[in-house]
Amino acid sequence: MRNRLIESRLTPNAISITGLLLNLVAAGLVVGRMFFLAGIAFIIGSIMDTLDGRYSRMSGKGTPFGAFLDSTLDRLEEGVVLAAVATYFAANGNEPAVAACVLAVLLSLMVSYTRARAEALGVDCKVGLATRPVRVVILSIGLLFAKGAGVLPVDLLAPSVYVLAALSLITVGQRIAHVRTALNREETGADL
Repeated sequence: MRNRLIESRLTPNAISITGLLLNLVAAGLVVGRMFFLAGIAFIIGSIMDTLDGRYSRMSGKGTPFGAFLDSTLDRLEEGVVLAAVATYFAANGNEPAVAACVLAVLLSLMVSYTRARAEALGVDCKVGLATRPVRVVILSIGLLFAKGAGVLPVDLLAPSVYVLAALSLITVGQRIAHVRTALNREETGADL
């Protein structure tokens, strides 16, 4: 099965675009207040995000543009779902949760940016609490257990967004500190 898949016409970019489409569906379902289905679409779309890179490496079909596209779509997908969640909170007058959504989007972008910029400086920077998989799990829990999702009589959507924003902020701080330490170590070592 694995060899058949690798030999197929399936490309990593097709997997990335499928992930984007599923996350757009998830955002639409959030706007329609179908949170459980939104959570399922978000989870499957996010799984596609992890599969595209692995498939790229396994099949040898990866390209530099494909890696760029994958990273770009990952940021877009997370942002569009959080924007839909912010729209839901705004419609319900929950201003603190709207602000948390905005912060979560900004800070998740910064988590990715700090890693990319560090790597451009030659510093490996995969440290921190709120990596992409962790952020996906947190938002998935919020969507699956939102008010009206029907799983349990709880509402974890706002708390998940607050946790997402807080952990992303901590992660940005962790990455800044890590890069500073690594660069200082290089400078000190170069002076000896």
